[in-house]
Amino acid sequence: MTPTLLQRYMNGSLVLQIIIGICAGILLALFAPETALSLTFLGSLFVSALKAVAPILVFVLVASAIANQQKGTHTNLKPVIHLYLIGTLLAATTAVVISVLFPTTLVLASTDIQATPPEGILEVLNTLLFKIVDNPVNAIVTGNFIGILAWGLGLGFALQHANKSTKSTLHDVSSAITKIVHIVIRFAPIGIFGLVAQTVAETGFSALLGYSQLLLVLIGCMLFVALAVNPALVYFKLRTNPYPLVFKCLRESGVTAFFTRSSAANIPVNMELCKQLDLHEDTYAVSIPLGATINMAGASITITILTLAAVHTLGIEFDIATAILLSVVAAVSACGASGVAGGSLLLIPLACGLFGVPNEVAMQVVAIGFIIGVVQDSAETALNSSTDVLFTAAACRAAEQKQ
Repeated sequence: MTPTLLQRYMNGSLVLQIIIGICAGILLALFAPETALSLTFLGSLFVSALKAVAPILVFVLVASAIANQQKGTHTNLKPVIHLYLIGTLLAATTAVVISVLFPTTLVLASTDIQATPPEGILEVLNTLLFKIVDNPVNAIVTGNFIGILAWGLGLGFALQHANKSTKSTLHDVSSAITKIVHIVIRFAPIGIFGLVAQTVAETGFSALLGYSQLLLVLIGCMLFVALAVNPALVYFKLRTNPYPLVFKCLRESGVTAFFTRSSAANIPVNMELCKQLDLHEDTYAVSIPLGATINMAGASITITILTLAAVHTLGIEFDIATAILLSVVAAVSACGASGVAGGSLLLIPLACGLFGVPNEVAMQVVAIGFIIGVVQDSAETALNSSTDVLFTAAACRAAEQKQ
């Protein structure tokens, strides 16, 4: 029986289809921008579908993984969390070094930003704490993944003493939702086609030319972390060539995250990739949604580089001790960054406060961040999200080597 066009599409190479979607989106936007803008609903529909299924997926998968966990099973969560925190701190430190080597001057102007940044680290930590104890229904509705994770863990532990039929039902529900996620992800090429067409048609990237040096420093730093710092951490963990795993994570997680610009929306993609890599479900069911909240290397880079650009522009001198403190503040603040587009930018005034940068200037830097966000936030999310899978895989395979 000859396969239908839909069957060929569903069984084809997802990466190849995404590449074709990107190229088609760029060409359509360049030669028929009005048509490209009329197809923006394709991208919005795809991102909305991911965001809709992600909260339920995380809640059920986490609860099922914990409830069905066998006694004495090691979930490898501790080493994953260590990698998350060390990776975020190293990314911030790398950003400090690169900012000193390649200082950037910003052109500041009076700009109003309709947003309220946090006043200090305590406020960031306070927000995280209240997210943990959020109402479970509200957490699912609003996409509060730290709250979803907390309730999923709680329900899972409570159901560990349930009868086998209850655990089996929960596992079946988890498998069913995973299949729905798989179907949504198969339409990624069409969604990314719409996102690329919309971005190129609306901006043409002309607005980014005035900030080319800042973008080069930002993207260069993120590439260095993705291709040098993270592989070094993985090599330290596995003692084998890390690049096949690094490139697979960047290709199959980073590309999708680049265009959705949302760590939360990329959770289903990462779950699917972890399944392909044959990782321990009890580990990635928790580590992936947790990584979308606390594994924020890209966010720490953005906070650090934009803050030091403001400091350099104003001619403020700083010492190594202050730079190290900035790295710590950026890493901690990044963990409080929202899992949605632009989540890290409102934390810049917090970091600027370390150097006495006026809040009016800091908010102008935030405005610049939104201008370059088409590229900056996309690259930031790609680094953050792909690293979630990379570090989870590294921890799982390191545990396998010890067995």
